[in-house]
Amino acid sequence: MSHSRRAQALTGAVLAVALLTAGCGGSDASDEPYDPDAPVTLTVGTFGTMDLDNSGLYEEYMELHPNVTIEQNNIAQSAAYYQSLQTRLAAGSGLDDIQGLEIGFIADVARNHADSFVDFASLDNADELEGNFYDWKWGQASTDDGRVLGLGTDSGPQAMCYRTDLFAQAGLPTDREQVGQLWSTWDDYLDVARQYQAAPGTPAGSAFVDSPASIFSSSVYQGDLAYNDEEGNPIPGDSDGVDSAWGFASQAAEEGLTANLSQFGDEWNAAFSNGAFATIACPAWMLGYITSQMGDEGAGLWDIAPLPGAEQSASNWGGAWLGVPSNGENVEAATELVEWLTAPEQQVRVFTEAAHFPSSPQAAEDPAVVGFTDPYFSDAPTGEIFSQSAANIQRTPIGPYDTQIQEAFTTALTDVATNGTSPDEAFQNALEAAEQAVGG
Repeated sequence: MSHSRRAQALTGAVLAVALLTAGCGGSDASDEPYDPDAPVTLTVGTFGTMDLDNSGLYEEYMELHPNVTIEQNNIAQSAAYYQSLQTRLAAGSGLDDIQGLEIGFIADVARNHADSFVDFASLDNADELEGNFYDWKWGQASTDDGRVLGLGTDSGPQAMCYRTDLFAQAGLPTDREQVGQLWSTWDDYLDVARQYQAAPGTPAGSAFVDSPASIFSSSVYQGDLAYNDEEGNPIPGDSDGVDSAWGFASQAAEEGLTANLSQFGDEWNAAFSNGAFATIACPAWMLGYITSQMGDEGAGLWDIAPLPGAEQSASNWGGAWLGVPSNGENVEAATELVEWLTAPEQQVRVFTEAAHFPSSPQAAEDPAVVGFTDPYFSDAPTGEIFSQSAANIQRTPIGPYDTQIQEAFTTALTDVATNGTSPDEAFQNALEAAEQAVGG
């Protein structure tokens, strides 16, 4: 495995807990006229492993623009990252020329810090830029009045990863097309889970899915609404996405169909190798995480099928944007760099080099992406699978408290699986915890 392929594994954990970075940069906009040929050092704040550096994009840009020097400031600690960003936004200083913005806090930036970032929708080439991205990706970084605060890097269209060796032992099909036909809906998926649990050949202690959170977190965004209404106000108790996702996930938890592992915890990490579960919901970045946890011994043991219900509505988990603080010293040069880094051609390269799936339909439809196969995952046509998923994603309203609300529900699901709490009681507990989290 290449360095970048292994490095990509960390992105899954990063996206799940919402990271951001802060670094050093100019705080006062310059009054000097912009000279595109003047020497300039641009700082880029990134989180986790966005792999803009590992994909060679910085080096290429500096070769194309000898007057530009790019310095990356990277951090992978979520709490420090976003706290630092908020502190520096409030102070109006200390920001990088370019800041990575992750899906976990893009809604907060749009609602509370819109004036601090360049509005890409106001640029002369705004129509061209908008055309470079899926409408849901462009929309997620937008404010109510139409400002767009970042250009998309990667996205997280989802599929379902499964262990072919464990499926074979349980007497289930292993061919990805046949497996996909087993679970066109989440009800079908749960039926297959019951078959797996009951099969005499299933290894002792092996559950069908890693966690009830895997079901809930991937299916909640298949509804018309997830955690928020169209205005971004939290409504988890009145959401069709929450209602259906809770039904599927709580059934799995109550019936013992999951390994009930805490995602991204130490036990969960170890469980990839010990066969504790046979399936896991897989956003594109999860492939790198699995590769990292299992290493060379896992090659060929996994394959990929569509997510249940994806033909009607696909699901996205993760993704990021690059924004330009509007009071920086190098706003024009930084904006040009962001446009180049997020252009379809560069998104193709980041996918083929580091497995970050594009947020651009042109990139996703590029032959290099569509034709990409992954030998680690039984030569699965990962480019084609995730391209189809991305094309079926609908824009579900997101809000600044989505991470906290989701945590409330996944914690309640753990109570169902571990403590035998009834799904109805656990649901009410989740609503109360979510209300407290949003300050209600």
